[in-house]
Amino acid sequence: MTLRALLTSGAAKLDITLSDQQADAFLAYLVELEKWNRKINLTAIRNEQDIVIKHFLDSLSYLKGFAPTPSLRLLDMGSGAGFPAVPIKVCHPEITITMVESVNKKASFLRHIIRILKLTAIVVVDKRTDELPPSHHRTYDVVTARAFADMNAAISEGGPFLKPGGLMVLSRGPEETIGEGEALKVGLVIEKRMDLSLPHSNDPRAIWVFRKTG
Repeated sequence: MTLRALLTSGAAKLDITLSDQQADAFLAYLVELEKWNRKINLTAIRNEQDIVIKHFLDSLSYLKGFAPTPSLRLLDMGSGAGFPAVPIKVCHPEITITMVESVNKKASFLRHIIRILKLTAIVVVDKRTDELPPSHHRTYDVVTARAFADMNAAISEGGPFLKPGGLMVLSRGPEETIGEGEALKVGLVIEKRMDLSLPHSNDPRAIWVFRKTG
């Protein structure tokens, strides 16, 4: 199976239809990721098929957790090489995204890929999430994070950035869990948990969605 077929059929399994232009963007992203990965450590995953499945399709699985709208503002904490923010943006150019990445070399790659893919309404902030100024608080409709070791840390750090009613969307291993009480401590309630397997793999995932209470 070609990489394009792997990508488009995998997206279809997630109920996402990729246009030819969007598929082209993902393949261009793959080329740039591999090129930069030879110079700086963006990802330990080197196999192209694995990048499509474990980075691109995994990122698109976050769309199970929220409905994109033209006015939606998304904050991605610890964006690294752009996951899940850039794949979400490629599929939904109408939303506004802020990527937070404190490692300068990774932030440089993010700005490069934004230019290469001609993405608009997406910015990179070279800071740690806990260094963001108060102007970011209670500002975002959706917060995503892939880089956190556990959900407690992710929701504690991400919760303050959500508007009342906003959603935090996390993709975790199926064995990890969190209680209502832990979420409530940081002003969130558990909206839902969805279990799935990444398309073209046996990798199980749990998509957790938390809602900001006020």
